[in-house]
Amino acid sequence: MNLLKKFGLAAMASAAVIAMATMAGAAERTLRSSDTHPDGYPTVEAVKQMGKILEQKTGGKLGIEVFHSAQLGQEKDTIEQTQFGVIDLNRVSLGPFNNIIEETQIPSLPYIFRSVDHMHKVMDGPVGQEILDAFAAHDLIGLAFYDGGSRSFYNSQKPIKSIDDLKGMKFRVMQSDMFVDMVKALGANATPMPYGEVYSSIQTGVIDGAENNWPSYDSSGHFEVAKHYTLDQHLIVPEVLVMSKKTWDGLSPDEQKAVKEAAKESVPYMRELWAAQEKKSEEKIRAAGAEIVTEIDKKPFIDAMKPVYDKYLKSDKLKDMVTRIQATQ
Repeated sequence: MNLLKKFGLAAMASAAVIAMATMAGAAERTLRSSDTHPDGYPTVEAVKQMGKILEQKTGGKLGIEVFHSAQLGQEKDTIEQTQFGVIDLNRVSLGPFNNIIEETQIPSLPYIFRSVDHMHKVMDGPVGQEILDAFAAHDLIGLAFYDGGSRSFYNSQKPIKSIDDLKGMKFRVMQSDMFVDMVKALGANATPMPYGEVYSSIQTGVIDGAENNWPSYDSSGHFEVAKHYTLDQHLIVPEVLVMSKKTWDGLSPDEQKAVKEAAKESVPYMRELWAAQEKKSEEKIRAAGAEIVTEIDKKPFIDAMKPVYDKYLKSDKLKDMVTRIQATQ
């Protein structure tokens, strides 16, 4: 009863959904995984794939059921429920952890990754493992990183081919101080606003453009009103799959090993799905006549981020992680 009071209606709703799944014949050792994305989304399908791998590795002892489309609540609620063991597994964005686990701020820094391949090398390596390990102090076990796409600038006015082209332009950004500071450092004007207002704001000239990944540029219809897209990839923020430490502690060492292996083995599958989704969106957007700038000199963009890094890197540990990421080839 105290646990339900802690979570309020969100936990009660989650418990009801989970109970329905159990009555539907879910196995006793079926782990419950939450995702806010819809069914069929690459992260959802990746965790389903992890479940198949896990069943094979444990001889059918452990499986996974994915509750997609925010059935168990929005990310903030599901993070708390995962910490308390109400939810076993959770695919979430790194953003909500930025004020809780300082290491998660690093992949959110603008231009910290030179490319998607660079991000993969870093997150698959020692730095990525350090970030995953940092979750343990917060009643979570970090299992793997999934892709969240690379975000780039698009606008209705002109092709952006250099940092000078950004000067004075107005761009919508997520409601984040770091991203406001990023746009200012590039010489443009940042306008935080809800995502749903972007299309009409570009159309009416309130803003010149926004920034996002290929699938979002496509599904939002923004390419219809902002036909200039420059692939500067200023943000390449991965998403994370975590497990409740309470659930983890209840598994045998062999089962824990199988969970970690299954999570890691699901990553290439997720990346494959994401790449296919990006390709489909890119083909649609190019066919619609959008102008895509693919070749730009990123160095001036990266150099402009010094005041942003100075502001947000407040510990020697974080500074050291950035140095190692920049040295990763």
